[in-house]
Amino acid sequence: MAFTFRDLLRRRQPDDFGDQELVGLLEPGVEFEGRLSIATGMVRLNTHLKGEIRCEGVLVLAELGEVEGEIHSKLVSVAGKVKGAIHATEKVEIKAHGVVLGDIYTAALIVEPGGYFDGQCHMPIPVPTNHAAEAEEKK
Repeated sequence: MAFTFRDLLRRRQPDDFGDQELVGLLEPGVEFEGRLSIATGMVRLNTHLKGEIRCEGVLVLAELGEVEGEIHSKLVSVAGKVKGAIHATEKVEIKAHGVVLGDIYTAALIVEPGGYFDGQCHMPIPVPTNHAAEAEEKK
């Protein structure tokens, strides 16, 4: 199945992660083992990767994508398969056919109908806004 660069960009929906610039694509036919570091922007993986991913922006794991290892990113979208822990400072999305087998550490988790998650989700305790204290200060 061959795609042109234009086809890949056309598939991106308007609400997908705001204005992140696409900085990398790994498509079927590429096998990667080791540590992948992305300083900024969005990376789309649609292949097999074994190792660790550190991304300061957005990681999109497409339908044919499979990661065996740990992921550290700001935002992670999974339409493929992850075997390992995901650490996302902002959000993790598991799409309709996405599979996550491992623990998730994030502030927000979205699992679409048909998505699969087997593990534990660890979320930080939200900092409560103390409206009563603010009201007292104003008096």
